[in-house]
Amino acid sequence: MATSSTPSAQDAPGSGPLYMTWEDIDTATRTLAEQVEAVEVPQVLVGIVRGGMIPTVWLAHRLGVRDVRCIEVTRTTSDGINAAKTTLPTTRNPGSLGDMTGLDVLLVDDIAGSGATLAHTVDLLRDLGASRVRTAVLTVNRANWAREAEPENVIDYIASLNHTWIVFPWEGQQHER
Repeated sequence: MATSSTPSAQDAPGSGPLYMTWEDIDTATRTLAEQVEAVEVPQVLVGIVRGGMIPTVWLAHRLGVRDVRCIEVTRTTSDGINAAKTTLPTTRNPGSLGDMTGLDVLLVDDIAGSGATLAHTVDLLRDLGASRVRTAVLTVNRANWAREAEPENVIDYIASLNHTWIVFPWEGQQHER
């Protein structure tokens, strides 16, 4: 389990949202690609729709992986900052992943809060026959992390840790500064 950077004063507990730039995303995906390459490049990347698809495609290009798939798994009930969450993740159309039998999979999302979405999707991929499932996220919001195990011991590849809500550049106008 790897992490590249530590939280800064900018994202200390209690601060407002952290606005990531496209440059931040470029740096984070480069960091994740280096971490993955240090172990082994997977056969397939699976992105969690919606936010996980952009880093998934970016990583696929960096890693030279052409097999990219997606799955819709959600916990938030809206797009707002600190949006309410459902008790359990909701999955739509898992059959869209196709045959996962025997594949080495890298599951990618933009952010992990509690880790429930990743854990749920890892179980789903294993149930579909993936022989190996690793996880990667651009960032972990430690303010929402409620597990006993530290994120670094649960998620295989983490580009950064923070302690606040993250606004990504693809989230559009609803989160203007």
